[in-house]
Amino acid sequence: MEQVKVLDCTLRDGGYCNNWNFGSENIKKIINGLSEANVDIIECGFLTLKESFEKDRSKYNSLSEMVGYLPQKRNNQLYVCMINYGEYDINKLPEYDATSIQGLRIAFHKKDMIQALDYCKAVKEKGYKVFIQAMVSLNYSDEEFLNLIKLSNEIEPYAFYIVDSFGVMKRKELTRLFYMVEHNLNENVLIGYHSHNNMQLSYSNAQSLIDIRTNRSLIIDSSIFGMGRGAGNLNTELFVDYLNDNIGSNYSLKPLLNVIDEVLIDFYQNSYWGYSLPNYLSAVHNAHPNYAGWLDSKKTLTIENMEEIFSMMDNDKKAVFDKKYIQDLYLKYLAVGQTQESHLEELKQKLGDKTLLLIAPGRSSIDDKDKIIDFASRNDVVTISINYCYGEFEPDYIFVSNLRRFRMLSSEKKPKSIVTSNIPADNVYLQTNYRDLLNEADMVRDNAGLMLVKFLIKLGVKNIFLAGLDGYSHDKEENYADNKMAFITHNAVLDTMNKGISEVLEQYSKEVSIRFLTQPKHIVIRN
Repeated sequence: MEQVKVLDCTLRDGGYCNNWNFGSENIKKIINGLSEANVDIIECGFLTLKESFEKDRSKYNSLSEMVGYLPQKRNNQLYVCMINYGEYDINKLPEYDATSIQGLRIAFHKKDMIQALDYCKAVKEKGYKVFIQAMVSLNYSDEEFLNLIKLSNEIEPYAFYIVDSFGVMKRKELTRLFYMVEHNLNENVLIGYHSHNNMQLSYSNAQSLIDIRTNRSLIIDSSIFGMGRGAGNLNTELFVDYLNDNIGSNYSLKPLLNVIDEVLIDFYQNSYWGYSLPNYLSAVHNAHPNYAGWLDSKKTLTIENMEEIFSMMDNDKKAVFDKKYIQDLYLKYLAVGQTQESHLEELKQKLGDKTLLLIAPGRSSIDDKDKIIDFASRNDVVTISINYCYGEFEPDYIFVSNLRRFRMLSSEKKPKSIVTSNIPADNVYLQTNYRDLLNEADMVRDNAGLMLVKFLIKLGVKNIFLAGLDGYSHDKEENYADNKMAFITHNAVLDTMNKGISEVLEQYSKEVSIRFLTQPKHIVIRN
């Protein structure tokens, strides 16, 4: 091995974890830390025209916007950024003048290969070092990959990359692609490797590459603390330490550890990245990791459910995340199931002109338990707990639309359960059609509380009181009576869920009287 270079992509790939909102001072800290650590190539973020520039985000509309973040002393290091093909007009890219970054990484999908390579050629003609990044390299047949190498040779880029976009590559697949590149790529072009850690193979694969006997120079991509979408990336701090010990490199570890301690640990605690079963499934099915993230965010599916949904996906839809496609597939999957409504008329009679008290598992269900117990003791009140069995007294019914929550119910609770058709269940009181209870608000279409309200409207109920339906705080510890039910997601998602619940309840309140017994913290209905 002639030389191994490390390219750190924290500010670009890591940005998927925090919407690239690192903060301007933190962007400087990360770049300076990487510079002090002697990391060879530092990726500063994305160059794009799809979003407006904000100084606290590592997405830029022009090269001049990056200059203030770059150290004056370069120490022979390269500073680069990435362009997703189609997001930046080549006419807006100035001729290279050594005032900003030196290189551009051009990422593209197979369908755009010819046009993207023309773009790469134009970038090189402007004087920049060009990195050819053909995403999802395993999606190319051998013949297609060899053709990609041949066309890249005509450009003579600075580097040609093997890209494991979905973290699915095993060692034998990586080495097969490497030898194809080594034997056919112009000898002056560096070979790069970009990985994701869905199957925990980034570190071992990187070691395998540098153990290969070759005269070629390599670039290995990594990010500090492994920060990156889904399962994350190869850890820069681990890999440079390995290089120091095994091939005599001279990277400094302390500046990287300081960046983790002073900057990245806060992002990690607010938006976890790393190995998970959903990310493993996306790799197994060679699918975009955002599909795994979206399915996991529903918090309604078991791993078996997710596996079945991935198995339903069309191969040509896997490479690029399509939110509408996965939404439709999710609803299609959950809509398949049985109904059992033999007790439906009986339930209508039992509810009759009763007042319904619906008890959700929010914190107020415990904080205001005396009020709830007192109200439930009235003769005209029927109680239904939502996706769990309320612990302060025995509710009359339990409504469940979430398979995970249904599995938590003890067997003696199931005969009083009203469940939706997506749940395989026997010995329940009633099973009703899942799809019929959905609403039109995107993030809360299948919110269990809203589904129950719609079900009761269909039964002709006139008065509904809500308890424990508090909405979602940014502090997950404030959301549930039982913290085992808590989940972590982005604050913007929680805000959207609160807004959606409020809007749908407001809409339903035109058909039935809806009042709060316990005070909601994040939901508002304007009657």
